[in-house]
Amino acid sequence: MTETDLEELTRETTDRLSGLAVLEFGTGWCPHCQAAQPFIQSALALYPQVQHIRIEDGKGKRLGRSYAVKLWPTLILLNNGSEFARIIRPIDTASITQALDTAT
Repeated sequence: MTETDLEELTRETTDRLSGLAVLEFGTGWCPHCQAAQPFIQSALALYPQVQHIRIEDGKGKRLGRSYAVKLWPTLILLNNGSEFARIIRPIDTASITQALDTAT
C-alpha cells in the first residue's frame, strides 16, 4: 500500500483486504515496538505472500480503537479481512510464525 492508502485506511477497507495480511499497530517512539521489530521482520520474511501494513496508532486514531488495540505493538492477523489471530507485544519470532502457520 502507498502512504496515501495508509492515511485513508479504515475498518471498512481492512475488512475487504484479500488474502493474508498483518496489521501492525504501534508507534515509532514506543520501546516495546522497537524491541519487537526484529521478531516481526524475521517472521514476515518467511511469508512473502503476507501483506504487512504498519499503522501509526495513538489518541484519536479510530482504526486502532475499532480493533480494541490497548497495547503496542499489537499484530492483527487477517485472512480475507477477518481476524484469525492477535499477538500483543511479541517477544519472539515463533509466536508470529505459529499464528501465520495456522492460516497457510
